[in-house]
Amino acid sequence: MAGSHGSKVRALYRRILQLHRVLPPDLKALGDQYVKDEFRRHKAVGSDEARRFLQEWEKRVYATVLWQQANNNRQNPTEKACFGTFLPEEKLNDFRDEQIGQLQELMQEATKPNRQFSITDSTKPKLSR
Repeated sequence: MAGSHGSKVRALYRRILQLHRVLPPDLKALGDQYVKDEFRRHKAVGSDEARRFLQEWEKRVYATVLWQQANNNRQNPTEKACFGTFLPEEKLNDFRDEQIGQLQELMQEATKPNRQFSITDSTKPKLSR
């Protein structure tokens, strides 16, 4: 994603990582890693694919939906936080086999009872003696 898209890509990347701060810790870690991997995978694509990539992450789906869900959760703090969206079958039909595989891996990771991420909420450093 070289050229004129570079600054847009970096700004979107930063915005998404900032939006992830409202996620529960395990989803934040999973989301951060997924976003980093996706942006790396699309680093050297052509301008048409870069445009589609930016549209999907920014305008059509991810960043916009996550921002709306974060605002809804802030406005209704007594309700259980809800993140995610339904993916209609017709949208899945547009995915390449590689994308379906990535989506399946992401779903499996997100629904694992024992996630690979070890996250602590403690901000106090632990001193070992």
